[in-house]
Amino acid sequence: MTKPMTIDCPTCGTPLEWNPSNPFRPFCSDRCKLIDLGAWASEEHKIPVSPDAEDDLFSEDLPDRLH
Repeated sequence: MTKPMTIDCPTCGTPLEWNPSNPFRPFCSDRCKLIDLGAWASEEHKIPVSPDAEDDLFSEDLPDRLH
């Protein structure tokens, strides 16, 4: 018989069993899930990009629009 996979909650570090019966996976609870969501919403978590990426994206003038 195989041993169930155990992971640590990304928010609090509590070990938990990875299985479909846990509706909060990969978190241990709804509280930890909401803490993580709040961190994303307040921009504590960010996907890294180069500092000039936004400047490069919007640096060219937009073409004139015909109405």
